[in-house]
Amino acid sequence: MNASAAFALPGPGPAAPIVERLDALFDRAFGQRLNPWRHLGALGFLSFWICCASGIWIYVGFDTSATGARESLAAMDRNAWPLGAFARALHRYSADALVAVTALHLVRELSRRHYAAFRRFAWLTGIFALALMFAAGIGGYWLPWDQLAQWSLTATTEWLDALPFFDGALTRNVIAGDQVNDRFFSLLIFLHIGLPLAMLAAMWVHVQRVSPARTQPPRALAWGTAAMLAALALAKPVSLMPAADLGLLPATIPLDWFYLFPHPAMAWLGPEGLWAATAAFFAGLAALPYATRVPRAPVARVNLANCNGCARCFADCPYDAVVMVPRTDARPHLRQAQVDANLCAGCGICTGACPSSTPFRRDEALATGIDMPSATIGGLRARLEARAAALEGGPRIVVFGCRWGAGVASLEGHSTAAIEFLCAAMVPPSFVEYALRAGADGVLVAGCREGDCEFRVGDALVAARLDGGRKPSLRSSVPRERVRYAHAGLTDLDALRVELDTFRTELSRLGPRAARHTLPPKRQEKHHG
Repeated sequence: MNASAAFALPGPGPAAPIVERLDALFDRAFGQRLNPWRHLGALGFLSFWICCASGIWIYVGFDTSATGARESLAAMDRNAWPLGAFARALHRYSADALVAVTALHLVRELSRRHYAAFRRFAWLTGIFALALMFAAGIGGYWLPWDQLAQWSLTATTEWLDALPFFDGALTRNVIAGDQVNDRFFSLLIFLHIGLPLAMLAAMWVHVQRVSPARTQPPRALAWGTAAMLAALALAKPVSLMPAADLGLLPATIPLDWFYLFPHPAMAWLGPEGLWAATAAFFAGLAALPYATRVPRAPVARVNLANCNGCARCFADCPYDAVVMVPRTDARPHLRQAQVDANLCAGCGICTGACPSSTPFRRDEALATGIDMPSATIGGLRARLEARAAALEGGPRIVVFGCRWGAGVASLEGHSTAAIEFLCAAMVPPSFVEYALRAGADGVLVAGCREGDCEFRVGDALVAARLDGGRKPSLRSSVPRERVRYAHAGLTDLDALRVELDTFRTELSRLGPRAARHTLPPKRQEKHHG
């Protein structure tokens, strides 16, 4: 019986195949591990740090007075300040890159319905960081105090003046009153420093409920991105417009559409219309977790009779949903696992980490320290035993697959058994050994594409466990030539079939395993963890 049949388990959303195909295009160009489409959040952090570093260098040589600001930047463009022109261009392009990768990150997470349930906190804090990013970026264009700064500041004050509590005061006192003096300029500089710091705090909060947070892209991708931005800064330096003059209206403005698009939008919609559009945009994003029904798997449950407080589930949970607390029963262990239902993703990674999940425990009903009601480890063992016993022909292969990846159920055949788990990392390594001892000639574990696990780290965890680099690990006595791990996304079923056929050919050359073992019922063996 498929244990998940009794529950309305979540699965890939309707846009998931489109995203997978886009992933495949980038995979061909960059490879799965370095695919930038899978590291958009980390690339956002990288762009932010490059922007900050270049901004600090610019600030050291910057004249913070209203009358001297533009001239100090003009001197940088002449490289009177070392690397001034390069730093200014790098600051601009890294800020633009931050907008680009943030927008793509938003679209990707939206298409995969990553905004509700246990992801709600990250989604809402991300919206707040998004607003701060645009506020900080627009304010940065005011500091050169050239005609572009004048136009942007004027448009922004007119927009803010549409709010009842300003009621035109900003335009009267700042623009019409010609009050862009040193004191007001100090306020602008304070905002351009303070808003990015607030954004950094929001970014930190944004990743607090994911563990470990991906804030750094792979080294090769990071260096490649930095080199691309540096090359762009060298090839296309930025330039200043003539000095601001509040008595004149610039005829043409070279617009940065990444940040300054609200100004042309206001010319079309009017200040009130732009406020309405902005409010609708952010309100719509904030309402998504509450206004849409995203299916959610039942949360993990702790079985104290089988929990020894080892903390492996705590270490492997991607969302910090498992915590270790003082023991509440009479057992001698000091700690026990406890699940926060609001944070649990229902992925089963904790079950795969639990040493009690070994199928070699010959209890009549296999129970583990932490289990998934939607797909219990005992039910999965029973399915494995039934399917392994029915295998015939050769070579006989058991496929363990992820419900978020390629549909392994279609691989079922007289010599192939397919068992679906909630996540590839829910597969305890002992299940691989158990399948081999139960009659399989080989075991193929199919996870998501590399770096693209629905639950962030499942693909990396299962690979490390099979390689022996993370507990629980596959025992050294298990013949590695009879175990295969494959990356197979939602649209990679054909590729997985090819992988299965190749594996079968290799197993044919190895020859069949020894006669299948008969495992006596109700026999207690040492846990293979």
